Amino acid sequence: MIAPFTLLFEEEMNSGAGLPAELRSIYNGDWRLPAIPTHRPAVWTNFVVSHDGRIAFNQPGWNGGNAISRHNQNDHWLMELVRARADAILVGNSTLRVARRHHWAPGEVFASPSFAALRAAEGRPAIPALVILSASGELPPAAALDTPRSLFLITTAHGAERARARYPQLVPLIGTDGQIDLASALRILRQQYSVQTLLSEGGGRTYGALLGDHLIDEVFLTISPIIVGNPAPPQASRPGLVEGIAFAPHHPPRLHLISLRRVTDFLFQRARIVPATGAETV
Repeated sequence: MIAPFTLLFEEEMNSGAGLPAELRSIYNGDWRLPAIPTHRPAVWTNFVVSHDGRIAFNQPGWNGGNAISRHNQNDHWLMELVRARADAILVGNSTLRVARRHHWAPGEVFASPSFAALRAAEGRPAIPALVILSASGELPPAAALDTPRSLFLITTAHGAERARARYPQLVPLIGTDGQIDLASALRILRQQYSVQTLLSEGGGRTYGALLGDHLIDEVFLTISPIIVGNPAPPQASRPGLVEGIAFAPHHPPRLHLISLRRVTDFLFQRARIVPATGAETV
């Protein structure tokens, strides 16, 4: 059993398919899917962050999201919900390396037949495709790569050669100049492989890259009540929500809040991205 979410605010902006009654009763409201673009999938992200915006302790044994969420069951339930509506899941190479035993398969973090039923009702494959973002193509041994599913790699021409030598089942997605091109990769996924919805579970650099290319529609953000902090050099930095890109101060991207829920001291935010008009890479 799981405690229902307490709804604090909701302004539903979408008109797509909603949730079945059982899931609505736990979520205490609905989540309607956004319109699916014709040129790319609808993209959403899911993160858990500390009060001070950190997504990892960056210490052995404390790198995953569970260290931030403290294994909160409502956060796990919501993770299963957003996965259940994704045709494909995007992860960065560093996330794959940290979570080598993870499969990114339904029921892995919160087992309930309701999520499998939702996938089936919306015509999705039983296991979502996995899309990996890696310039080098140096992929670690990982359980997700041995799971029967569609596998894609957003990479460079050199990275594709390296990865396919070890994982020939991977479909490489490469820019026309042989470099990483996220917009082109998502366009191919939508138009050639019928991926209509994509969930990003990559880290701060993946999130930053997607924001920089204006490729995110909605964000799900669990705000944990813990405070992580960030040590002074020479100790390893603890990553924040967005890494690898700095936005111009005049017109940075911003959020339009769609809903806010609460369970004990945890807040669960859903918002739409209002894109930036300029960015500087750092």
